[in-house]
Amino acid sequence: MDFGMLAFAAAVAVGLTGLATAWAQSKIGPAMAGTIAERPEMVGIAIILIAIPETMVILGFAVAAIIMFVLPTLAMPVAH
Repeated sequence: MDFGMLAFAAAVAVGLTGLATAWAQSKIGPAMAGTIAERPEMVGIAIILIAIPETMVILGFAVAAIIMFVLPTLAMPVAH
């Protein structure tokens, strides 16, 4: 496999999940700020709701690591 294509695929995996997380947090953040202003007891839930989109980036990084480190080993020819 071409290393350049693997690197591009890994970059897309991390880049798109990063953009999706940024978009989700841009919607959740202001809503949670307003909620906390009105109901301070909701701080715990607000922190959890802000942290959930971050898992997308972590999963994107895991996919990128698999693309970069596991796929090249699967494509190697096996000597008989």
